[in-house]
Amino acid sequence: MLVLGIESTAHTFGIGIIDCRKKEILFNERSQFSGEEGMDLRKLSDFHVSNFDSVLIKARDFLKSKNKTFKNIDLISFSQGPGIGNSLKIGALVAKALSLEYGVPIVGVNHIKAHLEIGKMLTGFSDPMFLYVSGVNTQIIAKDKTSYKIYGETEDIGLGNLLDSFARLVGLDFPGGPKIEKLALKSKNFIPLPYTVKGMNVSLGGLYSNLKKKCEEDCKVEDLCYSLQETAFAMLMEITERAIAYTKKKEFVIVGGVAANKRLEKMARAMCKERDVKYDYFPMEYAMDNGAMVAWQGFVEKAKAKKVGDISKLMPNAYVNVESEL
Repeated sequence: MLVLGIESTAHTFGIGIIDCRKKEILFNERSQFSGEEGMDLRKLSDFHVSNFDSVLIKARDFLKSKNKTFKNIDLISFSQGPGIGNSLKIGALVAKALSLEYGVPIVGVNHIKAHLEIGKMLTGFSDPMFLYVSGVNTQIIAKDKTSYKIYGETEDIGLGNLLDSFARLVGLDFPGGPKIEKLALKSKNFIPLPYTVKGMNVSLGGLYSNLKKKCEEDCKVEDLCYSLQETAFAMLMEITERAIAYTKKKEFVIVGGVAANKRLEKMARAMCKERDVKYDYFPMEYAMDNGAMVAWQGFVEKAKAKKVGDISKLMPNAYVNVESEL
C-alpha cells in the first residue's frame, strides 16, 4: 500500500511516500524556510507557495522512475494540525488538488501523533515513553491503555522556540538550535541559570530572560550556549525520568527537531542506562518535520478505522476536514 504524506505545519514543506505494508520509506523530500529574523508569518506563507511545487515535482519524478504516477497512490494524508494556519492551508490545498486530479482518497492527521508513530515504526518499540521537543512543543508523552497521555510539558515556551529566540538575541541565523550546539562544544564554563521544574512540568521562559541579562553582562556566547543546553536538557531529563519511574516504561525515544542535538541524546542515554531502559534513535530526517511521518500516520489512521469497522467514515470526513481548514 503506497501512502503519500504532506507536511506543512510550520517552516517545512515536505512530501513523503511509504510502502506501508513493508514499512519502507521510499521517498522523503523537504524544503525548509530559513531567515535571520525567525518565522515571519507572511514570508513563511510566501515561502510555501513558492516552494511546494518543486517538492511535488520531485515526488512525481520519483514515481515516474518506478513506472508509477500519482494514480498509483492508495492514500494521501496531510498534517491537519496543530500548526500555523496559513502553512496548514497550503498543505491541505495541495492534498485536495492531488486527490481531485487523481481520484485518491485523503485524510487529515494529527502532526504530533505522526511524530510519535514514526518513532515507533523506525525503532521497533512497542510502548515507549516519548520526549517530544520541537519549536512550540515540549512534552513527555506515552500511551495510557489505548490513547496517548501527556505526563509533563513546558508551562510557557517550547524548547525549540527558546533556542531560536536566544540564537536571534546573539545574532545567529534561524534555525538556532544547530548553531547553539556547535558553539556549546567550544566551552566547559558553566554559568548558573534558572532551573525551574514544577512537579512534572518545566518553565523555560525564565531561562531566556536570564540569558538576556547575561548577554548585557558581556558573558561569552559560547559559555551561554553551553550553559543553556546543560540546564534545559537536565530539566527535561529530570521530568522524563520521573515519568518513566511512574509508568514503568522500558523504552524511550526522542522525537521532534531538537532530537538532532547530540548532547541531549548523550544525556538521554545516560539516564536510560541508570534505569535499565532501552534507548534508541532513528535518522534525524524523520525526527524533524517531514512528509514520511505524515504518510505513516495516515496509514495508522486508516488501519485503526478499518479495525473498528469505521473505514466508510474515514475518507468522507477527510474532505469535510479539508474544507474546514480552508
